[in-house]
Amino acid sequence: MESSPTLLLLLLLTTLLSLQTFVVVSHTLSNSSSSSICKTTPDPTFCKSILPNATHGDVHVYGRFSLRKSLSQSRKFIRVIDKYLRRNAHLSQTAVGALQDCRFLAGLTIDYLLTSFEAVNSTSETLTLPKADDVQTLLSAALTNEQTCLDGLTSASATWTVRNGVVLPLVDDTKLYSVSLALFTRGWVPKKKKRVGFSWIHTNEASHKPFRVFRNGALPLKMTERTRAVYESVSRRKLAGEDNNGTVMVSDIVTVSQDGSGNFSTISDAVAAAPNNTDGRNGYFLIYVTAGIYEEYVSVAKNKRFLMMVGDGINRTVITGNRSVVDGWTTFNSATFAVVAPNFVAVNITFRNTAGPEKHQAVALRSGADLSIFYSCSFEAYQDTLYTHSLRQFYRGCDIYGTVDFIFGNAAVVFQNCNIYPRRPMQNQFNAITAQGRTDPNQNTGTSIHNCTVRPADDLVYKVKTYLGRPWKEYSRTVYMQSYIDGVVEPIGWREWNGDFALSTLYYAEYNNTGPGSNTINRVNWTGYHVINSTDAANFTVSSFLLGDDWILQSGVPYSGGLLP
Repeated sequence: MESSPTLLLLLLLTTLLSLQTFVVVSHTLSNSSSSSICKTTPDPTFCKSILPNATHGDVHVYGRFSLRKSLSQSRKFIRVIDKYLRRNAHLSQTAVGALQDCRFLAGLTIDYLLTSFEAVNSTSETLTLPKADDVQTLLSAALTNEQTCLDGLTSASATWTVRNGVVLPLVDDTKLYSVSLALFTRGWVPKKKKRVGFSWIHTNEASHKPFRVFRNGALPLKMTERTRAVYESVSRRKLAGEDNNGTVMVSDIVTVSQDGSGNFSTISDAVAAAPNNTDGRNGYFLIYVTAGIYEEYVSVAKNKRFLMMVGDGINRTVITGNRSVVDGWTTFNSATFAVVAPNFVAVNITFRNTAGPEKHQAVALRSGADLSIFYSCSFEAYQDTLYTHSLRQFYRGCDIYGTVDFIFGNAAVVFQNCNIYPRRPMQNQFNAITAQGRTDPNQNTGTSIHNCTVRPADDLVYKVKTYLGRPWKEYSRTVYMQSYIDGVVEPIGWREWNGDFALSTLYYAEYNNTGPGSNTINRVNWTGYHVINSTDAANFTVSSFLLGDDWILQSGVPYSGGLLP
């Protein structure tokens, strides 16, 4: 039946009026001005300056807008850095090094922002806890990358042209990323954590052996009798944890040996041979590094995912270098071993920087690898030994030696069952075990030290003042819980960075520690210092802080998910 034009017009008007009513009601219920939304960000004035000047909108609309703008700015920033690097003849070595670090970090940041935007572009619903943690981790790391670049350029001997052309835009970009993180946290992160880690996995602490490995795929290209024996030994060794039937999936195995009996004679060559961008479904690419002292600088790029490196044991398989800031390297690029590939696992290896205390910042290992694990490893240097730069990391049964700020960075990281050894610094220096670098209250980062032991190295005398940590950045966050603290630690516990900087914004906490250095009666009286209870401490366990049950188990590395009983 054919409708009349008048009837069609009436139906159209009715539909439009209904839609208009729906839109008005929707705005009234869920929308707010950019001014209102910006009040929840760390810098409301800057936030209002970059968001659209609209009367109505919601946190999801503004959040997506901010992320798009962040992604655009990150691409623009790379072009700026490339422009200055092309003119490097007029720059100092340290300035060029700082710019190269910025270029490297900016490339990672683009990846993080793109992944984050894809996660929120198609939904305004609250994300699941694991997905929300993934994105919050990436946005936290994007901010950390910017801050690392800024720190490097500030300390480098850069010209004023470079500082004005790079540093000033970088400051605004950092503020922009902070807005994106704040809006994401408000709009997509669950209001309450669904898991609080009070469960644990029973493990055999005595063995510290590598785990049983199931090999999926062809044998290595070069399999000598000795390599075959090693492979069979590794593949049949018992896994410490029992929940995954003692099995770790390995897609392939190669051997590094300095005597030429393996597939490769250098670790770097073995890393280069690893497949690119694997998804882990077929297991880890395993590099077995035989005993020896490997004097090489190893970098595991972002595309070498699901790589497992197993040595012959602490002080038997040693990777060593001596780069330092005094010798012209940036702190970031002074690392003997650096990794940014997700799902990296290292077992039974010593990472060392021998530059010495007089060379100041000299990193043994830098990890910006998400979901990275270090088990039964040793980290040896002096100032800035272990750079837990960004993303999510777990250290189990490791030894860490150093002097000033020797565990530092802005990862979400848990150290469990580790031995922490303050050692002898330069004359008139003090020891600070941690220097945590959280710069934004919405970053999900911090350093959790759980069931560890803090005692002096053999060369340390008690007259050297030693502290649990000091606040490198404004929102520095560090927790010691259920750990043994030797009397080498000063009764006051913690040390300021510079005057009253960060003392009211940091979060330092202690829970149920033991030992002569654990008494909290004479601790600092800063606003940000706390002696916490088990409920608060549970937030910093492997299961809660790292959501470690989702990714550690597949590695075969033992862990305690919650507080000890």
